[in-house]
Amino acid sequence: MDSDDWNSPTTKLLTLLNVSAAKSMKRKCADQQIPNLHKPDKRRVLDHISPNSTLGEANADGTVLAVDSVGEQKDGTDAEVNEATESSDTEESTYEQHFGPAPSFLNQSAIESVNKCLWSTSASTFPKIGPVAISKVTGLPGPEKIKAGSSHVLERLRAPFEKQQARLPADDRTLSDFPEIDLRLLQDEILSILTSHCDLYHTCTPRDATLVIRESISLHLLDHITKKRRRVLKNNERLAHAAKAGTPAPEDVQDQGFTRPSVLILLPFRSSGLRWLESLIAHTPPPAFQIENITRFRREFGLPEGVVDKFASAEPDAYPPDHVETFGGNPDDNFRVGLKLTRKSVRLFTEFYGSDIIIASPLGLRMSIEKEKNSDFLSSIEIVVADQIDALTMQNWEHTQFVFTHLNQLPKESHDADISRIKPWYLDGRAAYIRQTVMLSAYETPEIRSLYNQSLKNPAGKVRAFRRWAPVQNFIQFDCLSAKDELDKRFSHFANQLLPIVLKSAVQSTNTVIFVPSSLDFTRIRNHFQKQQLSFAVLSEYSTNQDISRARQAFFSGKKSFLIVSERFHFYRRYKIRGIRNLVFYGPPDHAPFYTEFLSYPFLDDGVEPSDVTCRVLYSRYDWFRMERIAGTKGASQLIKSSGP
Repeated sequence: MDSDDWNSPTTKLLTLLNVSAAKSMKRKCADQQIPNLHKPDKRRVLDHISPNSTLGEANADGTVLAVDSVGEQKDGTDAEVNEATESSDTEESTYEQHFGPAPSFLNQSAIESVNKCLWSTSASTFPKIGPVAISKVTGLPGPEKIKAGSSHVLERLRAPFEKQQARLPADDRTLSDFPEIDLRLLQDEILSILTSHCDLYHTCTPRDATLVIRESISLHLLDHITKKRRRVLKNNERLAHAAKAGTPAPEDVQDQGFTRPSVLILLPFRSSGLRWLESLIAHTPPPAFQIENITRFRREFGLPEGVVDKFASAEPDAYPPDHVETFGGNPDDNFRVGLKLTRKSVRLFTEFYGSDIIIASPLGLRMSIEKEKNSDFLSSIEIVVADQIDALTMQNWEHTQFVFTHLNQLPKESHDADISRIKPWYLDGRAAYIRQTVMLSAYETPEIRSLYNQSLKNPAGKVRAFRRWAPVQNFIQFDCLSAKDELDKRFSHFANQLLPIVLKSAVQSTNTVIFVPSSLDFTRIRNHFQKQQLSFAVLSEYSTNQDISRARQAFFSGKKSFLIVSERFHFYRRYKIRGIRNLVFYGPPDHAPFYTEFLSYPFLDDGVEPSDVTCRVLYSRYDWFRMERIAGTKGASQLIKSSGP
């Protein structure tokens, strides 16, 4: 919001009302500032203990405690009061520099540069992450000074993490696809980037490294929440001492946002949420760390009772590894859950306004926002992690865009916030420029790059990791000089030039699969085939099991000459299709392995020679990201340049 907007009468009145309400509450602190000294709820069941602890006897109030290796029983209450004196200024200096009340980089010049997209971008290389594009605002340090091993993580959290690293077997420290990458050093590099508080966009997350990258990010999230809580507790102590001494309360106690939630983890499936929770609790320092409602979480985010994971019981080569990784477990895409972290516990299924972390899918958040007609719980998000964005693009991408547009907006209600303790940049409407965003994807698409360019406004800088792709083969270009004409130009070339050539050939007009990346294009092509009265069947994400069986059988037996397949169908189902002799890619697939998979399907049948198979890929200059993954970076550059200026 511009400064002029804050001078409006409406804004002044709203601020005045909030300040008056705050005074009437006599500096009443929100739940996140008050040490939790109440007795545990007897109805709650503590059903998870740190793996380094053993189960002790239950107290009279029903709380189960952990017993360490010596046998000493540990108190299960939240000893947060003492935590305020444990941290060092050195450990928290980087946090204060970025998330403190007066970050030095948040000036009008930097904000104007970000709004105008005046980033200075240069290429660099991290030893283990690989090639990166570093974007910075002119006049600010930027991420190019990041050095591996320079992360600033609280010792209380770093010690368990380093023990986990030390337990990595030597033969598991490297990736099968990237043998030069040591997983332990990769974690250190990721942490160094994250603790500099710049944005990170990893466009080619290796499947073998997802776990260790997730662990590094989880450690950063816990470190951020812990430092934020410690700052609040220190200021609570200062205010209490001033009140006891009868002296004026200190004024430099701005340490909060409008609402408590400060971390959002955006995921495509419930199974992803379960993996992230396991990574988060893996860093909780033992012993006696309590995880409340973990059984309920595993029940709701795991497979329903009695349901067998088809991937666990399938033959090793029945499904591609990336498909098993994506869809193993519960694939439901409508969920949201709050997590509250204290010094000695993680409480699951807490109400949003009493949570530190929100784990949700874009659909789950959108349904919640539209139902309540309120997104205030997203007003004070300081770190966003969007994982498996490639999977989110296969869902309704509009949901993801909807969530990002509702981040860091001014709240509609006060939610009992103490205005005198809200950080100035929240009140100035500049929270989006402080927010750190982490995006992870197996590959890049124009939609994801657009989100990266337009929604990430952190003047601390941006790091985009990318990959050089090796070449594969065989393409047909069509002329298109305007992005807004691309859909019509593609269809016109397909319908008026490519398809007539296919229909004229006796060999190519049968056993032909038309692979269509876009759902809108899929509908258009299906309608065109109906209008031309061609013999065809379809496979889309909306096809029932009966429809799929009927279509595959009709195509394999030759009753249908064409089979139109949507990319979303293949993403969700990953069926092997027999009977293919000719392939037409209406556009390059987003997921590069789909290209080679479809090229391999003709050879599932006996007696098929390479000369029996034809393949065409229709592309334009606006398919750069897809082409790069299929034709290789160098090959795609040559193909795109050949389409004219």
